[in-house]
Amino acid sequence: MKTDSIFYQLFQAAPSAFFELIGNTDPRTSTYGFGSQEVKQANFTIDGIFLPPTRMSQFPIYFVEAQGYRDKKGENFYYRFFGEIHLYLKDYQPSNDWRGVVIFTEKRFDPGLPPHYAEYENSPRVQRIYLNKLPPELGDRSLGLGILQLIGTTQKQAPAKGRALIERTQQELTDAIVQRNFIELVETIFVYRNGGLGNP
Repeated sequence: MKTDSIFYQLFQAAPSAFFELIGNTDPRTSTYGFGSQEVKQANFTIDGIFLPPTRMSQFPIYFVEAQGYRDKKGENFYYRFFGEIHLYLKDYQPSNDWRGVVIFTEKRFDPGLPPHYAEYENSPRVQRIYLNKLPPELGDRSLGLGILQLIGTTQKQAPAKGRALIERTQQELTDAIVQRNFIELVETIFVYRNGGLGNP
């Protein structure tokens, strides 16, 4: 999926954007590491996983899935998402609790939880975020949130928001490499959007 690499790059460059997005303002979240993780037995790869340092067993592991399209042939990606999580827990048996976060570029791409996972509908263990439904002012809080919001922006609004993000990046970031990485992320989003962002 094309959007996977965008989210992966963004969370590598600005992991704080993920925690801002889910409303976790604890400064200790800056110690989390982000990556992907293979679940060996079934040869699944979890798209994104935020792992706290081993000394912080009271902090949860965050499993992250980004979805920028509707599942084909009536498939429901929640089966795979929860399957990967439970296989990970079986394989690694971490001492940490866990949370699942699903980021949809648009609300219409959420197929809804299957009956087998109905207990997660209103559970704090699973959070579903729709980028196209985020409050407009949220993107003003940080560049990372601004980029996430750009992914869910309409085709008409995207050029102006993209230009504003590039200007902000040039003003707010002094490190030339970090600045270039953020600008490239914005440019990558436009390349994918023009080629059909979110198409698998």
